[in-house]
This record gives sequence, C-alpha cells and structure tokens, in this order.
Amino acid sequence: MLTYLGTALPQFISPAARLLALQCALRADARGHVRLPAGLLRGMHLRGHLDLWQELAHVGWLELPDFRSAPVQLRLLDAVVLDQAPGRRARCCAAHWALRPAPMALPTAPPALRLTALVLATHTSTSAEHSADMDVLARLCGRSPQQTGELLDRLVTTHTLGSWHHVQETDEVFWQLPALQAPTRSVVRPFSDAASRCAAEKA
Repeated sequence: MLTYLGTALPQFISPAARLLALQCALRADARGHVRLPAGLLRGMHLRGHLDLWQELAHVGWLELPDFRSAPVQLRLLDAVVLDQAPGRRARCCAAHWALRPAPMALPTAPPALRLTALVLATHTSTSAEHSADMDVLARLCGRSPQQTGELLDRLVTTHTLGSWHHVQETDEVFWQLPALQAPTRSVVRPFSDAASRCAAEKA
C-alpha cells in the first residue's frame, strides 16, 4: 500500500496527509467508502486538520467528508486503491500495525518522522543490518534523497535507529536498530503476517 501511495500521490503531499491517506486506503471497503472513528484521528494527532483533507481532495484522491458526522465518513475517488492486495480484513490489521509499526513505533513524533519510521519498518527483517534503495525510501516518504537522509539522521538522534549509511555506488541505504531494541522474534509485517496474527487472536 505504501508503494501504491508513493505512486498515486504527488511528491508535494505532506507526510501527515500521506499517513491519513494510508489509513483511509487500508480501511476502505469494496466501494471505496471509509469510516474513521474520532478516537483514531485523535490518536494520530490529525483531528481538526482540515488542510490535510484538502490536500488529498485537491489532487482528486478523495471527496471531502462531512466533519459534522461521527465517525467521519468519506469516499475514495481513485479506483486503483480498491485493487490493492490483500483483502480488507488483512488491510484492517495492517492499518492498526501502521499506527505503531514494530520495531520502530513513534506515536508522538512529527508526521515526517512517523512516516519514515513506518517505511523503514516495512523494510526491516530479523537480520542485524537492513537495507533498501535510497530512491525507494525517498519515494515512499514523499521526500528527496537529501531530505530522507536528514530524517534518518533524526531517527538516529531519537534512538529509533542505531546507525545508518548510504552507499553512493549502489544507492543502497543500510541501517541498524539500537542494540536494546533489536527484535527477538519475527517482525510483524503489514499484510500477510498481520492477517495471520488477527486470525490467531480470533481463534
């Protein structure tokens, strides 16, 4: 879903609006209708930010909702979002995981840092060092490579990352988690693993 949004949304869309779009896309039903509880928006620190909705409406991605209703209800205008696999149940599980992506949850950080942490979490495995192409990270974060590097520096400052480095020759970014936060079990991934966990909880 992050890959889809990285392509569907223009680069000028703000990190906060991207986080909002991600929650809308993951929680949409088969007709593109979305219901967002007020508590969810408060938890994301996005309640009352009309400008974020206007960003997404301006590029034709969604219809502006009626903010007088509770929960907030809206319709997505991009039909492509409905074709994103997997099914809605797994996507709902992923929506919950995206709020606090293990092992790099930053619920109270600025949106740009939270989005960067989420992007890194989707590329983090159980190995000691993790990697991804810089252009991929930058596109998913909606930022330039230079801006993405600055955000990675800030994640090191907040001890969310232990370290990171960019190999110019291959354009690969490598990062390590802090030693005390290194995962001891498989990282919960946003789709298949999250769906399996939801099924187990239901059982």
